[in-house]
Amino acid sequence: MFSNLFNYDNPFWRFMGKLWDLILLNILWIICSIPVFTIGATSTAVYYVTLKLVKDEEGATIPSFFRSFRDNFKQATVLWLMLLVVVFVLVFDWRFALVAGGSAFAQIGMRAVFGCLSFVVLATVVYLFPLQARFYNPVKRTIINACLMAIRHFPKTIAMLVTDVGLVAVCVFVFPQAAIILFLFGFPLFAFLNSYVLVTIFEKYMPKEGESPEGEGIARESGGLDGSGADG
Repeated sequence: MFSNLFNYDNPFWRFMGKLWDLILLNILWIICSIPVFTIGATSTAVYYVTLKLVKDEEGATIPSFFRSFRDNFKQATVLWLMLLVVVFVLVFDWRFALVAGGSAFAQIGMRAVFGCLSFVVLATVVYLFPLQARFYNPVKRTIINACLMAIRHFPKTIAMLVTDVGLVAVCVFVFPQAAIILFLFGFPLFAFLNSYVLVTIFEKYMPKEGESPEGEGIARESGGLDGSGADG
């Protein structure tokens, strides 16, 4: 009994190990995101680790984080800066929509359009940095694939968004004491929860045994992605 209790391969210790990895990832994410322009690379590195954690793949957290940070820095930074521009434009549009005059119908229509655009951007972002972490692709292809996946796997996209928003709402509005969870685990917690869904999606785009992984969309470990795949 006691030998099993202190066996680090049992489910309890594996769970505790993942919690520690998330705390460590949160510290790394915060420190490495201080320059702000590095947030894209740090978020990609977090997803690189969490996608492995949910599959119980071997790999030390700190070396894996910094390896991904280094390998993806240039492209992830471009994606992040492009995202900032899009968010800035959307914020400007929303400010305009909320103060613009005109008929009530025109105001509702304008806000509906900006609401849809905001949702598309948010849904695309859910896949953007995980794709960068998991697959080799040019910036343009990564963005297109993220948008296509958000649409193609719409129920799972909604599930991830509801989980993320719901967790924040519960910790902030329902049980404020639970905000310590966000403090301890931060962004890596959301990445970890999303990764359980993302791994089931990404596996649909990996080539079957015997297929060549050559070409656009090579996976970082194995396999590929070219924007096509099964529905799910």
